[in-house]
Parts: sequence; structure tokens; C-alpha cells
Amino acid sequence: MIVSDWISNNYIELFGAVTGILYVFLEIRQNIWLWPVGIITSAVYIWVFFTGKLYADMGLQGYYLVISMMGWYWWIKGDRRPATGNRQSGKKLKVTRLPLNTGIILAVVFLLLFFIMCVTLDRLTDSPVPAWDSFITSLSIIATWMLARKIYEHWFLWIVVNIAAATLFFTRELYPTVILYIVYCVMSFAGLVEWKKSINKQNR
Repeated sequence: MIVSDWISNNYIELFGAVTGILYVFLEIRQNIWLWPVGIITSAVYIWVFFTGKLYADMGLQGYYLVISMMGWYWWIKGDRRPATGNRQSGKKLKVTRLPLNTGIILAVVFLLLFFIMCVTLDRLTDSPVPAWDSFITSLSIIATWMLARKIYEHWFLWIVVNIAAATLFFTRELYPTVILYIVYCVMSFAGLVEWKKSINKQNR
């Protein structure tokens, strides 16, 4: 009876956890259906994080909705950038390594996002964990953009995000989401292996 009551009170979060796991599985497989699944998951977690007073994470889900649409488009259309090095314009979007200059730009963007979010949450909201919330949100924004462009190193960012998020959500008693992020973390290591295989296959 207690279990059924708990499920009835948390069914939205449970549904989001299930679709979230499906999302990462599709991400590992580089399956384009990850994007519509991601849109559904984001919509669910906008509500979950709103009720948990995790406002930066709630805003992050709105970003996910937008970037999921863009990623869906990029994966369908392929690489339309000018050909450079071993990259061919107009071909299927392939897994690539992070260029140094892009990495520097993303690092600066991360620091700016973290500072702005942390100050905003601390001064303008009742968020109990502005720094943690801002760190997870800022790094997730960078990682999701890298995923949309199929950059291999985004998996390393997800590992950091998932560990930090699981810790944070445990303190907020969002237990199904804690389990979700632990599973995410394990799957992120699997993603590293599978995407590395794709890179090796492309370089043959």
C-alpha cells in the first residue's frame, strides 16, 4: 500500500526517469530518435524541478527543448559547414574530437554562465543550493551543445554532471531522479566506449 501510494504521488517523476534512460540509450547508439524522446523528458522535468525549487535546472529543461530541436535538425541535415581537414561538407554528421579553440570558447562560456546563474539564484530566488544548481546547469548546457554537434568529449562532461546531480537530488529527496542520474553516469562510460569505436571506424 505504501509503495502504491508513493508511485501514485511520484508517477510524473518516474515517467521522466524512464524516458531519460531511454534518451541516453539512444544517445549511446547515435540514434536520431533520442531528440524527440529528449523533448518529452525535458517537458516532464520542467514540472519536476519546479516543484523541487531547482529553478536553474528547470530553466535548463527549457534550453533542452530548444537544443533538442536544433540537434534533431543538425543530425538530419548532416554537416553543412565548409569542408576543412578530413571533414567533408554535406556528409552525415560524424563523431569528432573537440578542437582546442572550441574548447577554450566553451570553457569561457561555462564560467560566464555559472557566475551569472549563481548570482541570480542567490539574490533573486529561494533556491537552497544556488552554486550546485548553477554548476550542474552551466555544464549541462555546454555538454548538450557538444552532443548536438556530435563532439566525443561531451561524455566526460556528462560524467561530472551526473555525479554532481545525483548528490544534489539526493539532498532534495528526489530519489527516482537520483537513481536516474546514477544510471546516466554508468551509461556515460558506455557512451565513451561506443563513440570511441565510431571515431576509430571513421579513421580507418
